[in-house]
Amino acid sequence: MLESNIGMIIFVGAIVVFAFVLGSMSIRIIRPYELGLVERLGKYQRTISPGLNLLVPFIDHLMKIDMREVVLDVPAQLVITRDNVNVEVDAIVYAQVTDPVRSRYEISNYIIAATKLAQTNLRNVLGELTLDECLSSRDTINSQLRDVLDQATDKWGVKVNRVELQRIDPPRDIAEAMSRQMKAERDKRAQILDAEGGRQAQINTAEGAKQSAILVAEGEAEAVRTRADAEKYRKIAVAEGEAEAIKNVFNAIHEGKPTEALITLKYLEMLPRLADNPANKMFIPMDAIGTMSALGALVEGAGLGNGGSGGGAARMPASPAA
Repeated sequence: MLESNIGMIIFVGAIVVFAFVLGSMSIRIIRPYELGLVERLGKYQRTISPGLNLLVPFIDHLMKIDMREVVLDVPAQLVITRDNVNVEVDAIVYAQVTDPVRSRYEISNYIIAATKLAQTNLRNVLGELTLDECLSSRDTINSQLRDVLDQATDKWGVKVNRVELQRIDPPRDIAEAMSRQMKAERDKRAQILDAEGGRQAQINTAEGAKQSAILVAEGEAEAVRTRADAEKYRKIAVAEGEAEAIKNVFNAIHEGKPTEALITLKYLEMLPRLADNPANKMFIPMDAIGTMSALGALVEGAGLGNGGSGGGAARMPASPAA
């Protein structure tokens, strides 16, 4: 009885273990960045997506394909350029599986194949360029390599996204010669810039002096015009004042209604003051001479009427009249 119970326990335990093994073989989990290829009895059956998937134990075989972008390091190699210069070049290729079926069944190892293909095409592309073109046309080289590799790996279900040249190292003597050439070119540019700076400084100084002279001349001309305008206005004001004074005197004389004898007397009183200045030249009009003669006769007649004292009075007006 005891032996039968032990046998039953062993049998049940074996069934449980077998069921567990079958369950673990039937249930497969695919990660988000993977795709699964299911082969049934050695033949491709289907592609399963990420998540929980069920397989038939001992019949179905699962292969996981990583769909992430991979980085392929192209080893350094010597390449001869078109102008016969040996340069050491290495590159990096960024590739990604787009078709898991073809990447599994069209080629055994697409990583090694893409690396070797990048090496050979790198030699072909750089061999058609000179050293200067290789150093200055990195973007062009990268684009050409990417197009060639992408076209070649398309049938493998692999896409080449980018190709980047890491370094292009010419021989040491060539590098030293290029360094000297670059230094000489920079020295030349520096001298040209210094000369241009000195020339521009002289031009600016001359322009400044010219503008300064122009401004000084314009200021002096403006000052002369201002002084001339002021003198003009002063003369106009003086003339207007004199004209106004003459007009006032004229109006006053006419308003006072002077006699001809009074006017002649005032005229005679003014003559000695005009004669004081030796620079003045006096011109006596004919009508004034007649008037003074008549006035002299009138005074002389008045002197004779006063009796005896007219002799001295008759000599007084004769002197101005002469």
